[in-house]
Amino acid sequence: MNIVLLEPDHILNNDVWQIDNPRQLQHLRQHLELNVGDTLKVGIRQELRYLTEVLEISEQHIIVRPIQADRVPEKLPVHLILALPRPKVLRRIIMDAVTVGVERISLIHSYRVDKSYWQTPFLQQLDDYVTLGLEQAGDTIAPEIQLYKRFKPFVEDVLPTWINAERPAYVAHPYAEQHMPYAIQHGCSLIIGPEGGFIPYEIELLKKNGCQAMSIGNRILRTETAVSNILGRLFV
Repeated sequence: MNIVLLEPDHILNNDVWQIDNPRQLQHLRQHLELNVGDTLKVGIRQELRYLTEVLEISEQHIIVRPIQADRVPEKLPVHLILALPRPKVLRRIIMDAVTVGVERISLIHSYRVDKSYWQTPFLQQLDDYVTLGLEQAGDTIAPEIQLYKRFKPFVEDVLPTWINAERPAYVAHPYAEQHMPYAIQHGCSLIIGPEGGFIPYEIELLKKNGCQAMSIGNRILRTETAVSNILGRLFV
């Protein structure tokens, strides 16, 4: 945790904020020997982050006051479109994507996505994973996350509205002839399939609706490996 992320309702007034989340309190007690008068980095969700002074410490809460405002880290101009992965993998990918600064995430269905994945309780905990990613990065601005349970309507009706000359869509595909761009200077949508990859019909439908199939080599990567690898390549 590199910042304590608070909800706006924890601002008691403009000068006094309260940290009372049990997870955050436990982390601060275990890893920081805080004393009254010490400074602590605190962010307000969807707002700025601040250097604060600790005013009061108790078993139930920590009271701080803001000293100096700071800008949040810049986002990567990328919309990550991801075939819904296995539930345990989903947690790691969301946290990592938020940590590196993805500005928007869409989870979609595809032929090789098990329908049971859409019933996992992990989907109800997405906001918790986002919070952990923000705290790791020292960020306060959460990406928008959307769910699309039908592949064809998404690709034909929704996806084309996000694609234009200034913001192309790249679909990662190991058998594509073109190579994934490197160190781009523009925003994009990045589409990554399930562990077994998109089937040929899905690749053709994506290409028909404005996507560019791109390869990063002929190795078949795990989903989380592909996400970090490609984001690092696109936005060096």
